[in-house]
Amino acid sequence: MSRCRTYRYLLQPTSRQLTGLERLCLGQCELYNAALEERRGAWAWERRSVSYVDQCRTLTETREVRPDLFDCGLTVCRGTLMRLEWAFAAFYRRCRSGETPGYPRFKAASRFDSVQWEDTKGWGLETEAKRLRLMGIGSVKLRMHRPLRGTPKAITVSRQGHRWWVSIRCAEVPAQPLPATGQSVGIDLGVCALVATSDGELVSEGRFAKKAKDRLAGVQRALATKHRGSMHRRRACEAVGRAHRKVTNKRKDLAHQLSRRLVNEHDLIVLEALKVPQMSRRPKPRPNAKGGFDRNGARAKAGLNRSIADAGWGMLRSMLVYKAEDAGRELIAVDPRHTSTRCAACGHTESENRVSQAVFQCRGCGHQDHADVNAARNILRAGRAQRASARAGSRN
Repeated sequence: MSRCRTYRYLLQPTSRQLTGLERLCLGQCELYNAALEERRGAWAWERRSVSYVDQCRTLTETREVRPDLFDCGLTVCRGTLMRLEWAFAAFYRRCRSGETPGYPRFKAASRFDSVQWEDTKGWGLETEAKRLRLMGIGSVKLRMHRPLRGTPKAITVSRQGHRWWVSIRCAEVPAQPLPATGQSVGIDLGVCALVATSDGELVSEGRFAKKAKDRLAGVQRALATKHRGSMHRRRACEAVGRAHRKVTNKRKDLAHQLSRRLVNEHDLIVLEALKVPQMSRRPKPRPNAKGGFDRNGARAKAGLNRSIADAGWGMLRSMLVYKAEDAGRELIAVDPRHTSTRCAACGHTESENRVSQAVFQCRGCGHQDHADVNAARNILRAGRAQRASARAGSRN
């Protein structure tokens, strides 16, 4: 069974190619802002909607006025317009669902860090030579740390600090099933322990943002003292970006290693169906009759939200999903309700069973265990029951 996958590689451009990439991002940022202004003006003055197809038709006229925008081809310009189309599609979707809309905004040149080719024109991949040919840029050296599988369909070139990366989207990627192990595992995601398994394993690594708290605060304070527009402020911004990228890379590396090990060792993986955005939402204000506001626990909730974001639950789950699919493993998400208060030995459910963050003691049978390990065993039992129910329903 074939799948779609994205492969990310580091680019090593020359000084001339680096200048061309920066000029490309600057021109596409200008095109993005002009297209957004066209949409806003058409609706404000004429109550007329401008679509992606309408703006693609005007690219021919734009070529006569600004030929420098098309030095890298027409495909990259269409990719920029498609990016704006996705922004408006997300805006309308949030409006329909009652969420906070967030109208698309103009992009600053310093924040427009990626361009995309949504077609196979304008670029080419030299796998044996490990180079990426970009129209108007040249043949850029590519650090291919792993082989590319499937058929390349589109690419995105992005900038992170002083480094440039390319993400190659491939279709028809063949699966790589792993041999069966006969093992099953339940996973409980937590804050103190990142992962607790039904086998009794506790993964306490992580919390990289908390460990780097002093470093992050220091570079942020240094940034606050710099004058806007100065070279010192620019260097301070780069230092802040480097510090945050280091934390992100550590978190991503841990998630990759942990997800790979879990997928390699188990045929069935069961985890909680957590709604992370709702869990990390700020509490609503509580106005009172005096014209002020009552306490709503926002300060304590802010600390919990930082811990949830630092744990990276969503990142770990997404890696488990695509790696399990590629390896032919079964991944089940179950309802997390009562998994932390139900005894894994006798099934007695009571909120007082969880004595503390790490201690679980059943009031019914006296069973004692680590609270997260007990929850992981309940999650595994719920996943097995859900799988058996699904198989029984399919047979009927």
